[in-house]
Amino acid sequence: MQITENKLVTVQYELFVKNSNGSFELMEATVPEDPLKYIHGVGMMLPKFEEQLTGKSVGDKFEFSLAASDAYGERSDDNVIDLPLDVFTSDGTLDEERFFPGAIVPLVDTNGDRINAEIVKIATEAVTVDLNHPLAGEDLLFKVRVLDVHTPTDDELASMHSSCGGDCSGCGDDHHHHDGGCGGGCCGCH
Repeated sequence: MQITENKLVTVQYELFVKNSNGSFELMEATVPEDPLKYIHGVGMMLPKFEEQLTGKSVGDKFEFSLAASDAYGERSDDNVIDLPLDVFTSDGTLDEERFFPGAIVPLVDTNGDRINAEIVKIATEAVTVDLNHPLAGEDLLFKVRVLDVHTPTDDELASMHSSCGGDCSGCGDDHHHHDGGCGGGCCGCH
């Protein structure tokens, strides 16, 4: 069966990021017991990622690259903002085990959508956060092997839906590593 819209696709992949000397270095990879699973054509993955997989079949092994503009876009200084310190405090106290430079924190935008931000700096009255995707500005190389393609069962659809927090259409990148569902991988959710 070929990968087409609304099929449940299971793949193993390696994700490489182009470094400053122009070569690619491995950033993340699935493991056999936790491959990437997604519903093709419903917006769970980067559009150009899905485009590369369309028409592939079980057993296919291939690689492709995505320019930053086709992946997570370019980094923007406009996405580095200061938020009031009280956004991060409870009873006037900052939980320094959760909130520190380099920590990834979930925020909610004005539309109620969840966004992950990296804390850049904590000052007396404000916290500087970077809202850029961790892979913004990066050229990517994927090495992919298709493990399975089939029409999902109702149970599989329900499972995928729950792993996305109930809304696969707008899933966010929870962290820098794939978690097996829509709710967070670098390569997939956008």
